[in-house]
Amino acid sequence: MSAGKFITFEGIDGAGKSTHIAFVADLLRQRGKHVVTTREPGGTALGESLRELLLHEKMHLETEALLMFGARREHLAQVIDPALARGDWVISDRFTDATFAYQGGGRKLDRAKLEVLEKWVHPHRQPDLTLLFDVPLEVARMRLDTTRHLDKFEREKAEFFTATRAEYLRRAEQFPLRFRIIDSTLPIPDVHKKLEEIVASL
Repeated sequence: MSAGKFITFEGIDGAGKSTHIAFVADLLRQRGKHVVTTREPGGTALGESLRELLLHEKMHLETEALLMFGARREHLAQVIDPALARGDWVISDRFTDATFAYQGGGRKLDRAKLEVLEKWVHPHRQPDLTLLFDVPLEVARMRLDTTRHLDKFEREKAEFFTATRAEYLRRAEQFPLRFRIIDSTLPIPDVHKKLEEIVASL
């Protein structure tokens, strides 16, 4: 059995990452891979229940981070790890980099606390590839303005997203071997061409 790979899609709200998940999944299926697509927070029945709380309820910052990692532990146990063990490829809309970006960068939670949770919840599991869809804040906000119902993160002020984006870019610099930064201001056909090149290199 060939080994599966774990691919994550990251970016601030409005970066457009979700638009391209189905495209990459189809590319991999065309190459004979069995692909599981999932998301965070969510991915399991418990995770989806926690998602509703996390996206819409006010709570203490540390509670928010703990719930994110609680949903992630279940996600790993029920979906990600079993799929990879079968040799499937897993594509997740967000993973731990998002927690560092949003709760760490945007909300200013001590990074050391997140690192402890990361080592506890998935000490031996990191994405094989992280696609970071990067876009200037003004473009992301313009895209969000077309969304009817914004969650509590999407309603945050510009300073929050500036810090979130900065933390994403810091993570990309810290882990250059697994990150690929995608210019999400490009037309969709150009983004798809870049994604085809990346998938072909896997």
